[in-house]
Amino acid sequence: MTVTVLIADDQDMVRAALRAILDRRPDLEVVGEAADGERAVTLAAELRPDVVLMDVRMPGLTGVEATRRILGAAVPSKILVLTTFDLDEYVQSALRAGASGFLLKNASPDQLCDAIRAVAAGNAVLAPAVTRRIAEAFQAPPATAAVDGLTALTARELEVLVLVGRGLSNARIARTLDLSESGVKSRVNRILTRLGLENRVQAALLAREAGLLDELP
Repeated sequence: MTVTVLIADDQDMVRAALRAILDRRPDLEVVGEAADGERAVTLAAELRPDVVLMDVRMPGLTGVEATRRILGAAVPSKILVLTTFDLDEYVQSALRAGASGFLLKNASPDQLCDAIRAVAAGNAVLAPAVTRRIAEAFQAPPATAAVDGLTALTARELEVLVLVGRGLSNARIARTLDLSESGVKSRVNRILTRLGLENRVQAALLAREAGLLDELP
């Protein structure tokens, strides 16, 4: 299947470079470009791409606010945030807004394309360094309701949550725990519902903040 992508970045050269990379992949199709957050929101509603490649810092409406508006309007797009981590508060806000992944701007072309495919498939893009940096940026403890919800999870669901926290895809979790991929997907959905979380990124951070990542070898 072809994954459709909307590129949102205020720098012409960056958009051109991203398009050039994606155009060489037969399974990725750039359907639009936006130079600011307002345009990104408009095009996301019109084009309904599978993935919006979103810069966090743009003039006028930021990528964070654009993410919030796109997802708040129930547009079925996944948001993959491009960041240099210069301003951690932007990253935190993008996470709270529901972004599905974070990618460093110095990522290789293959890493970029793999991240887009992963996000389109419903997985989170959480390289270990990225996960650590985001987790360190959160000074507040996990929400009490979410932590309390951990007691409602089964032992298997806790195992799945830990592996989500380590950045594994559904396919890798399935192989690790000897489950079907559909079974993993169902468990992830139950985990999100029981913990009151929006996506896998938030689940991964909760697992880290709650100290769960040291519980499995």
